[in-house]
Amino acid sequence: MSERAIDCWLTDMDGVLIGEDRALPGAVELIDQWRANGTPFLVLTNNSIYTPRDLSARLTRLGIDVPEDRLWTSALATAAFLRDQAPGGSAFVIGEAGLTTAIHEAGFVMTDIAPDFVVLGETRSYSFEAITRAIRLINGGARFIATNPDVTGPSPEGPLPATGAVAALITAATKREPYYVGKPNPMMFRSAMNKLGTHSERTGMIGDRMDTDVIAGIEAGLHTVLVMTGIATREEIEHYPFRPREILNSVADLLQK
Repeated sequence: MSERAIDCWLTDMDGVLIGEDRALPGAVELIDQWRANGTPFLVLTNNSIYTPRDLSARLTRLGIDVPEDRLWTSALATAAFLRDQAPGGSAFVIGEAGLTTAIHEAGFVMTDIAPDFVVLGETRSYSFEAITRAIRLINGGARFIATNPDVTGPSPEGPLPATGAVAALITAATKREPYYVGKPNPMMFRSAMNKLGTHSERTGMIGDRMDTDVIAGIEAGLHTVLVMTGIATREEIEHYPFRPREILNSVADLLQK
């Protein structure tokens, strides 16, 4: 499938559109082009801390005009999954506004008394008391869900423990593995396509990581594009048994001339 056959796009945010609080080459122009042409697209992120409104405001500050309804987070994907699994259910949630808002809007009751699910997401300050409560609820029968498996996240001072690391702690205490909804689970891409009403055969995925974006895109049946503005290096690509359909220097290479 050629790039020209793609009429719908999913794109990662960090390392593709932005990096270190600046717009990456071609990002402003590509989003403007998609919007001008009426191209269906969603900007994806595994980060569950922020609401789409927060993320839209952050991108706007960097000159990238992405409306709230064009953003799809692991929190939104998790809420959609929970709504499908147990409509009107209940959950004990560890996370920030991005996750709690999404789960509330999915029609869930948030409680620490006999919930259907324990849902773990990203937060700036993990509470020992909340983790202890999660462990006891999971041992009591609650199903364990996590937004994404990333074990560390970036900060100006260096790596921070993230959802995957705290999930490992809970797993060690409960012997129960979580179900991860976010990348590299291709479900996140499928739920994004459901939101857009598009089909995998004509959808492209742009990412900067082989181990999440590209593998999940391949498993979801998408046209995969890896850009060299984020995590991946050309040397690293050779270590994987799979390949993206395209490798580009940046999203600027996708601009229509």
